[in-house]
Amino acid sequence: MVWFPLRCVLSRNHLCGRTLFRTLSAVNTASIAMSFEWPWQYNFPPFFTLQPNVDTRQKQLAAWCSLVLSYCRHHKLYTVDVMEAQESPVFNNKKIERKLSVEAIQVVFEELRKKGNLEWLDKNKSRCLVMWRRPEEWGKLIYQWVSKNGMNNSVFTLYELSNGDDTSGEEFHGLEDWMLQRSLQALQTEGKAEIITMDDGKGVKFF
Repeated sequence: MVWFPLRCVLSRNHLCGRTLFRTLSAVNTASIAMSFEWPWQYNFPPFFTLQPNVDTRQKQLAAWCSLVLSYCRHHKLYTVDVMEAQESPVFNNKKIERKLSVEAIQVVFEELRKKGNLEWLDKNKSRCLVMWRRPEEWGKLIYQWVSKNGMNNSVFTLYELSNGDDTSGEEFHGLEDWMLQRSLQALQTEGKAEIITMDDGKGVKFF
């Protein structure tokens, strides 16, 4: 396999460096093919082998990170099992018969962790949370909705925020509880909200 073409192509395209959880393996392959737009690298065989050249690998990892975040965002995925991931379409392109190794997947995930987009759920690094939008970014979206609708000084249950009729159609509708709480904690730190305890669970008051 020749590595030089990959460096050329990367350079030419200016690459930069529910159930409880919905997983990669739960996404229907047929629906993926129809709805998700794969980047050009996905059909380039050398993309599925980590490159030895440092500069090339940096650009390659940046492309993989972008693909993983875009894929998870498109399908609203928040958790990934490394072993299952290898068989998922994102890391296994059956059309060109190329699959990213488990070791390479972990390298990609570590890169995402360094960027603040991933957290490991166990010491063995077999499962992780993927944050294609950080808590602070979700918090900003939620607060914009609150302000836009004149709901400052209002109190909501967490369920109302993530699953209520009022938020239907908003990007944060259906947001998983762990991420919702982190988002509200970010707003609380900024003095824009206060997480409170209610009879039926947790709630939040916006300022």
